[in-house]
Amino acid sequence: MISNNAIEKDMHERIGQLMEQYGHDMPNVQVSRYGSGHIHKTFLVDSQKEQFILQSFNQKVFPYPDRISGNLQLVKDHLKEEMLDFQLPLPMKDVSGELFSGDKEGFYRLFPFVPGACIDKVENPQQAYMAARAFGGFIKACAAIKAAGMQEVIEGFHDLSLRYRQFENALKDTQVTLAGEVKEWVDFYKKQVLLVRKFRRFVEVLPLRVTHNDTKINNVIYAHDFSKINAVIDLDTVMAGYVFYDFGDLVRTVACTEEEGSTDWDKIDVDLSKYEALLQGFVAALGEELTTAEKASLPFGGEMMACIMGLRFLTDYLNGNIYYPISYPEQNLHRAKNQGLLLQALQAKREEIQVLATKELGG
Repeated sequence: MISNNAIEKDMHERIGQLMEQYGHDMPNVQVSRYGSGHIHKTFLVDSQKEQFILQSFNQKVFPYPDRISGNLQLVKDHLKEEMLDFQLPLPMKDVSGELFSGDKEGFYRLFPFVPGACIDKVENPQQAYMAARAFGGFIKACAAIKAAGMQEVIEGFHDLSLRYRQFENALKDTQVTLAGEVKEWVDFYKKQVLLVRKFRRFVEVLPLRVTHNDTKINNVIYAHDFSKINAVIDLDTVMAGYVFYDFGDLVRTVACTEEEGSTDWDKIDVDLSKYEALLQGFVAALGEELTTAEKASLPFGGEMMACIMGLRFLTDYLNGNIYYPISYPEQNLHRAKNQGLLLQALQAKREEIQVLATKELGG
């Protein structure tokens, strides 16, 4: 683990120049790692007078930073302060008017600092409700933006058909022996072709919207007393999508009783009280904005997002673990098993979930 002192020493050589690019003269600052994200390196910059979030941008995961800038500019141009009851900390422009700054070390972005609490696991249904209401509120606030004008920042990010084809291609070329537990989960995910067909039917009839597309619980900042949401963050994946993407990823990461890295197989299940709270929060935010088809798609969203993540983990395992960082050889297989067990739990509780959906959504 890198110590805060080592990070500060490494960053301090560049911090002055980087901050000057944003019009801030901050010769004496404290720099420390911030948050639990794995994609970008994020730092808290504290001059005692002002605080900012400085982020080292990962171009390997996001190869089109100009698309991110364009999408966020569309959002920034459209949103008015009164449209949201939380903050949306967008990247700050540097002195030349750009949303990214750079030096020989790479791309950086600066954000206003929003105080509060970030969590990796929801403790109660009320926290789930608030998160769903915030993400739903973001979709509603962006409803007037023409989603077709948004650019794809990661191609095929939530395209279940594409992810299934990638899985099939990995099976053809894999060096992994397809036996035992590997074969068990390969066979399980092969059967999910029925979800792929359902996905195709939904995208033919659902309206395209501006969606967040990465609605993990650590992408909201709660007030320290958990009385409200202070901010929705991590907006790199904001682009055109469907409401079941955002609701489904909330189900996957909030309503599951275990985190996606857990290997406590017997404990992986669906918490229906949190699931119901997610439905309530989403509906409280979007209400009549949701079409009949969108309402029907929400219960599918949890299954779809568990499936797509399981496919991605298993595909990476079959390809030799070339995308997701691992700490042991079978970790991606275990991640795929984790998501598969969640998917099984969701499918086993379809009737109960449909009862909740009918209660909250009507119809």
